[in-house]
Amino acid sequence: MSTLEPERGTGTGTLVEPTPQVSHGDGDHERFAHYVQKDKIMASALDGTPVVALCGKVWVPGRDPKKYPVCPMCKEIYDSMGSGDDEGGDK
Repeated sequence: MSTLEPERGTGTGTLVEPTPQVSHGDGDHERFAHYVQKDKIMASALDGTPVVALCGKVWVPGRDPKKYPVCPMCKEIYDSMGSGDDEGGDK
């Protein structure tokens, strides 16, 4: 009795590309306003692409951030970045 085996490399497969985890849930990140580069927010508003906050949250903005407290992790990262002023003087 003989069995036929398919030739290697002639089968079909599915290519799965990684996609960002866009948040739609009610997790802790949903309770805060997050820090994002201004140009990224504008691009997202125009074409609906997700943005990445300093804390790592990825989402498509769609609510008024003034209605929520600032994300503590974003604030901590932002504060640690400094003003970008290399002169060493006070603000």
